[in-house]
Amino acid sequence: MNEFLRTATLVAATISAGLLAGLFYAFSIAVMPGLRRSADRSFVDAMSRINVAIVNPWFLLSFVGAPLLTVLTGVLHLDKGAALAWIVAAFVLALATLAVTGWVNIPLNNALGSAGPPARISDPAAVRSAFETRWVRWNHLRTLTSTGAFVCLACALVTV
Repeated sequence: MNEFLRTATLVAATISAGLLAGLFYAFSIAVMPGLRRSADRSFVDAMSRINVAIVNPWFLLSFVGAPLLTVLTGVLHLDKGAALAWIVAAFVLALATLAVTGWVNIPLNNALGSAGPPARISDPAAVRSAFETRWVRWNHLRTLTSTGAFVCLACALVTV
């Protein structure tokens, strides 16, 4: 087995997992606390704009790339017991991150977007109330799961 390929995929998986964890962490500690201090219509407007802007190739590269690269690196490390255990744990946590995002955060983002243009929403407080608390709570969870995946991949790097 080509050691360079093994190492390169593990490093790439670790980097993409770290970028994703950093994004969710930034939302947990800075973006959402900052938006919490804004007026209802401003909050809805800002989150609506963020939800549109984040669907881009760079985000998708990490969001989809982290679990795919983790699977690939797992296949390439099938004969490396200790590293493989960390890689499998990272993959489980990456799947948990995808699940939370797909089952909770994306539907909330879509509901926010379907409320209409923020300037025309008659009750922005109600729209915000239906979104913010639940979205933030589940973002904290995906921050933990994605950070856990990153840590597991870093541990795999140390064990190979």
